[in-house]
Amino acid sequence: MAEVIDGKSVAEDVVQKVKALTVELSAKGATRPGLAVVIVGEDPASQVYVASKSRTAKECGFHSLQHTLPAETTEAQLLEIIGDLNADPAIHGILVQLPLPGHIDAGKVIQTIAPEKDVDGFHFINVGKLGTGELETAFVPCTPAGSMLLIERVRGKDLSGLNAVVVGRSNIVGKPMANLLLAANCTVTIAHSRTRDLPALARTADILVAAVGRPEMVKGDWVKPGATVIDVGINRIPAPEKGEGKSRLVGDVAYADAAKVAGAITPVPGGVGPMTIAMLMANTVASAYLAAGLKRPSF
Repeated sequence: MAEVIDGKSVAEDVVQKVKALTVELSAKGATRPGLAVVIVGEDPASQVYVASKSRTAKECGFHSLQHTLPAETTEAQLLEIIGDLNADPAIHGILVQLPLPGHIDAGKVIQTIAPEKDVDGFHFINVGKLGTGELETAFVPCTPAGSMLLIERVRGKDLSGLNAVVVGRSNIVGKPMANLLLAANCTVTIAHSRTRDLPALARTADILVAAVGRPEMVKGDWVKPGATVIDVGINRIPAPEKGEGKSRLVGDVAYADAAKVAGAITPVPGGVGPMTIAMLMANTVASAYLAAGLKRPSF
């Protein structure tokens, strides 16, 4: 059976390092890291995510600020708040929780965030830096950044000569994941819904990343023996065996079968998921260090 990659444990390591870096920053006489989270409307899942992010920020010793706005908030009002946060030296990271209400242009909002405070890594300047390999100052989207850290725990930082296949081409996960793997000297293929003979292509991967949002799409016989499998998917499916109306979480990989073939694999839940918030904290403390004119810490 494959090694199970424990995302909870690695995420906790990251958070502990963030805490230590926050103390170190204060000792240097710099402003402690500040994270502002903005949520518009009352989407239940968003409320849970935001509460978790704010709680972890406080745990890390950050100055934590939350703007909870009604669904009828106008785009102009939201942009004004972001402008104020951009100008606030106590804030180093700005996160606008998605999705936004339909009357607000999410793309416009994201591009209004100052690139040096864009700890989600969605601003075009950060996207461009990642795409051109300027990783020293780029902020990388948190899910692929966390996935990369899990890969490095198994394979090391230099992935020279390894074949990587990323299944999924989203701007949030697939494309930045491919760029991170390229920067680590992998040979990278991005696969998607139009890819011919996807199972055969997946079987060439020493590192296989599934990020398509389709429950258990990647089967065990798609996996190359000994491959490192990173399952980014979080899907809720019916679980009648647990009772009427019950459900369970699964990834994009058929875990039970893939685990018999892979060398290492992330479970769902407990794999990539915990890494996302941990890397948000890592990006925020990195922004604070850069704002203070200090060397960016590595994770």
